[in-house]
Amino acid sequence: MNNHLTSSELVLAPNGSLYHIHLKPHQLANNIILVGDPNRVEEVSKFFDEVIYKESNREIITHTGLKNGVEITVMSTGMGTDNIDIVVTELDACVNIDLNTREIKQKKRNLNIIRIGTSGSLQEDIPCGGYVASKYAIGLDGIMYFYKNNLGVIDNELTGKFVEDMNWSGNLPMPYGVECSQELLEKIGFDMIQGITATSPGFYGPQGRSIRLPLAFEDINDNLSKFQYNNLRIANYEMESSALYALGKNLGHNVLTICLIIANRKKGEFLEDYHNNMNELIEKVVNRLVV
Repeated sequence: MNNHLTSSELVLAPNGSLYHIHLKPHQLANNIILVGDPNRVEEVSKFFDEVIYKESNREIITHTGLKNGVEITVMSTGMGTDNIDIVVTELDACVNIDLNTREIKQKKRNLNIIRIGTSGSLQEDIPCGGYVASKYAIGLDGIMYFYKNNLGVIDNELTGKFVEDMNWSGNLPMPYGVECSQELLEKIGFDMIQGITATSPGFYGPQGRSIRLPLAFEDINDNLSKFQYNNLRIANYEMESSALYALGKNLGHNVLTICLIIANRKKGEFLEDYHNNMNELIEKVVNRLVV
């Protein structure tokens, strides 16, 4: 790989910050919380002792501050693995590329990136209001296969078993399974429900929801709920974790997703008011992250 990046590859904003996230290295902490909803950024930063930097561009809003003397950043990503591809790539570029010379730095900075999100349970006994820590993410989106150096992070045993057990259709993107950071899991998710998270490229048909269009794979949710690997079940659906795990780990960062369950797909239940549940989860993650 060329050590010097052209302006069309590493795109910068007029002030020299990263094009989408609008950040420079001094504005980014080593401890980062990602949320999908821009309105959730303030719900996280209100637990900081002090907010030092605020930046915003499109759906990406960032607050960086201090909690117990430790720097922490919270950033919204919007929904989907395509947005995660942008955000994780630019977070890494912010700390590991000299934005003045566009050259990759020899000494790399490693980040702790924790996603706090909402998701739907695929197991009847995982209730609305529960917290799931994603030991593994299985990507149904295919985004990681656009990158060459993925063999070091993709769990081939998990991926192969999933493809075989699910009788995966060749008309769908090739899945990929990736493990989280064990260090972050033990630090933050140690007392939460642990399982495998299925990352979907959409909210409706790709998650087995039929509104007006019929589904090509009507039994996908039943099949997902029956899959097991290393005594872990597929606990939940969401739309970001696989790209976070694959890209983040490939770039040398620690990654973890913690999700609040707001729907139980088996029971057909939905938690309409989950504000207090989310507040409790955010406070727990922030406090554990800075210890």
